[in-house]
Amino acid sequence: MAYLFEPLTLRGVTLRNRIAVSPMCEYSSRDGFANDWHLVHLGSRAVGGAGLVLTEAAAVTPEGRISPDDLGIWSDEHVAKLREIVAFIHAQGAVAGVQLAHAGRKASTAAPWKGGKPLGPDEGRWTTLAPSAVGFFDDAPPPRAMTVHEIGDLKADFVAAARRALAAGFRVIELHAAHGYLLHEFFSPLSNKRDDRYGGSFENRTRIARELVADVRAALPADVPLFVRISASDWTPGGWDIDESVRLSRDLRELGVDLIDASSGGLAPEQQIAVGPGYQVPFAARIRAEAGIATGAVGMITQPEQAETILRDGAADLVLLAREMLRDPYWPLHAAQALGVDGPWPVQYLRAAAPRVPARA
Repeated sequence: MAYLFEPLTLRGVTLRNRIAVSPMCEYSSRDGFANDWHLVHLGSRAVGGAGLVLTEAAAVTPEGRISPDDLGIWSDEHVAKLREIVAFIHAQGAVAGVQLAHAGRKASTAAPWKGGKPLGPDEGRWTTLAPSAVGFFDDAPPPRAMTVHEIGDLKADFVAAARRALAAGFRVIELHAAHGYLLHEFFSPLSNKRDDRYGGSFENRTRIARELVADVRAALPADVPLFVRISASDWTPGGWDIDESVRLSRDLRELGVDLIDASSGGLAPEQQIAVGPGYQVPFAARIRAEAGIATGAVGMITQPEQAETILRDGAADLVLLAREMLRDPYWPLHAAQALGVDGPWPVQYLRAAAPRVPARA
């Protein structure tokens, strides 16, 4: 058995393999509601053999959306369509997970194919929130620094969203604390200039994560895994780094987090990232080794042999694929063929499961 196709058990959930569909924004919602696009997009990746299918970032408040077209989970009315999508994913043998998020100072922008710029006053712009009044965009008003009371409200919003996720049937919950969004903004000294209990020292800058994880973990059944996605490095001098990521991961493990989804970057416009195949895998490997917690590796993982090596070498427990899954929703089935193992073919497609025979010249 290839490592890539070994089951992975976290708490009471067993994934049929170590392949996950990474959260990817689709910018295809209205008022936060999922629709048939999400059913087909996420459902086809479950049909394609992934072990875990994670939704895009689901905003826990309307103001927490990156764009007006983002998925949301701030209302009980959002649950019905999500429940339908989750049921389909589970019927294909995959596990459905949701990523809960707040975009912080990177909110109130247009979808990428609408320009991706901060919204103007006539485009429905809303006031963004952040740890401090330090902006990300030069062409937008700076965010408003959150009060301690608003930080308490934010934690309650995440907990309420987690409960809605459970009502929809999701079996994995991930908190988005990466890519320069609100929780990550608290971590990094580049964006957090507070002088209260949520700013300054490492302990203070990460306090929100520890408090939020404790609150969400308490709201989840004991058998539901909790993931946290972090940016392991800001790739910028003076920013958040891998040493702090290891330390935070160790703290979160003690509070009941089951897996660290190790990404990077997104906080500083001046970041300098050495991009290449598997460029973020060393972050997952170091966190796994030094924090004693399961990790997911993500970032330019495209080849079955590459993914297999990551797992065989003990760099991570799970691989998360994003763009490659957009290119090929059936990547897990093709990976199984490449590695010489039986893939999780749906019965409707079994007639295509035999190795493809090259056409004669």
